[in-house]
Amino acid sequence: MWKHIAANGISFLIIALIAAAAALGWGQRQWNAEGPLETAAFFEVEQGDTLARVSERLEEVGAIRSATVFRVGVRAVDRAGDLRFGNYEIPAGATMEEVLDIVTAGGPSSFRYRATYVLRNSGTGELRLSERLPGSGEVEEIVRFAYEDGVPPEYTALVEAQTPMLYRLVIPEGLTSWQVVQGLLAADFLDGEVVDVPAEGTLAPATIEASRGDDRVELLAEMQAAQERILAEAWENRAADLPVSTPEEALILASIIEKETSVPEERGRVASVFTNRLNQGMRLQTDPTVIYGVTNGRGVLGRGLRQSELRAETPWNTYVIDGLPPTPIANPGQAAIEAALNPDSTDFIFFVADGTGGHAFAVTLEEHNRNVARWREIEAERATDN
Repeated sequence: MWKHIAANGISFLIIALIAAAAALGWGQRQWNAEGPLETAAFFEVEQGDTLARVSERLEEVGAIRSATVFRVGVRAVDRAGDLRFGNYEIPAGATMEEVLDIVTAGGPSSFRYRATYVLRNSGTGELRLSERLPGSGEVEEIVRFAYEDGVPPEYTALVEAQTPMLYRLVIPEGLTSWQVVQGLLAADFLDGEVVDVPAEGTLAPATIEASRGDDRVELLAEMQAAQERILAEAWENRAADLPVSTPEEALILASIIEKETSVPEERGRVASVFTNRLNQGMRLQTDPTVIYGVTNGRGVLGRGLRQSELRAETPWNTYVIDGLPPTPIANPGQAAIEAALNPDSTDFIFFVADGTGGHAFAVTLEEHNRNVARWREIEAERATDN
């Protein structure tokens, strides 16, 4: 009888080994087989996700055929602890091994949706919602809107569904601190109140990647720290014989340069005009400083300056005061700061708009008056065309 039992036990063991080998072979084929995704898809590994949760969601979205096989395979290669939270693009037909490589790679996330929020000088901003098409890398804009005009349903639906989204804040050069704060307060994806507006000129314009729920005060602190670094480095590498004696004065001059031209290649020449004027004891006589004295950096003037405003005695009216105004008139970018501290070497002391978006520069008043006359002709022609 014992021989019979032993024989049966051996038979069962052989069958079990054969079944295990077959299961192992089937699992290995599943692991290496082309995946079920017909088109590329985006997938999020959330912070704190377990292997079990990730494998189940991968099966739910159709990226793998079996969560169980995926878990067994991951453990077999001893990579259960390698998951990295983030957003990933999984290509069509990816094998389980390839999916594992993707969700353990880390690095920059691949978001399907991107919301780019561009601050404006009105103190609000424009949000541009775009979608990156899976598999192609092409980006299509879905909608763009200003918050004061209402939030479109395309954006609202994604937010309510808690769809992973990359947010980008674009803070252009030349905005005042008040305008920056108002723009951040208007953004629905940021949190936190701002009690104090940062000092004028202390915020570095930049494009910043953000996440929903980021704190506004922390973002402002990051911009302030960045501006401090930029100014310190530029001051360390400044040219000799400048008419500014402190980094704070350099920041004031840079803000004026920033507001006077948006043409990159002109910044050094504009800086040279103001440097030459200061060195010669001439008044700066620049309209943006007068405008700041009228608006206090809040919003946009929205009209031309009046003669009474050009004559008004405000601390920022450089037609009235000598030298620099007491504070910056905007937040200058790095290029404007560097131009203020390393201006072009020229004899220019005048400039006026030339009708192309740039300026015509002059050494003598006679030459400047000709440039002004030409600009008046251009203005008259445009008025007639309109």
